Amino acid sequence: MDPFVALMRRYVVDYTNSHDLAVCDEIMEPDYVLFMGPHEVAGRDEAYKPATRRQLEQFPGLGLTVHDVVSNGERLALLFSEHGASVRHGGALAAWRGLGLYAWNGTRLTANRVEQDYLARRRQLTDGVPDTVPAPALAPWDTPAREPDPAVEAVAAAWAAHGAHAVGDVVLDDGRDTDDLVDADEVVVDDLFTAGDRAAVHVTVRGRFRGGLPDLDDHRGAPATLYAAALVTVAGGRVVAGQVVRDRLGLAKALTSAGARA
Repeated sequence: MDPFVALMRRYVVDYTNSHDLAVCDEIMEPDYVLFMGPHEVAGRDEAYKPATRRQLEQFPGLGLTVHDVVSNGERLALLFSEHGASVRHGGALAAWRGLGLYAWNGTRLTANRVEQDYLARRRQLTDGVPDTVPAPALAPWDTPAREPDPAVEAVAAAWAAHGAHAVGDVVLDDGRDTDDLVDADEVVVDDLFTAGDRAAVHVTVRGRFRGGLPDLDDHRGAPATLYAAALVTVAGGRVVAGQVVRDRLGLAKALTSAGARA
């Protein structure tokens, strides 16, 4: 088993799905940092564990299903769904997608830049109709490390620089729409790595809100920032398939807050 993949097996099986925070001490460095949307959760013991504990208190039976693993030995991307019943919503069920871009030092995890589709989670907890968890990866822990490919990186970087939008068979969020949410004035590629014909990327898109979120049409044209993580396949010099997970809930909250201040 690839060493990085083996570490992530412990992350998923021994830590996340077992709810055993003690395992964090064995698989994460003390200065481990998680980036999600505009947030930086810095410090394994001071910040990360308390945040995880709050999540587990809301979803005491929380589970994580792995859909895809991509690794080049130095970096690893994990496409997953989290799912469970929320005690804050009378036991309502929800399943939502996430995508993390992990870094390690050869022994333990040092950082993760992740996005999760919390807007889809909110929808399910509100209307009481849970989404179906997509099929799991058949053998995620047998994933071999593949060499980075500069040509794949160039194609993925060009696609990301336009906002990581839907092309080909690229799925956005929960797959219910293909809309860009922000007319981009600036796109920052925060992270990008490749493994064979696969590329993992994170972008920050700044511009103007173009609509596409529930009950927020009145905010069209307002300044907006959207964070997105993507895992895509490149073929024939273009991005042909993949998954993008965007911080739609963070965007919605920021627009609502800005509107209240105005």
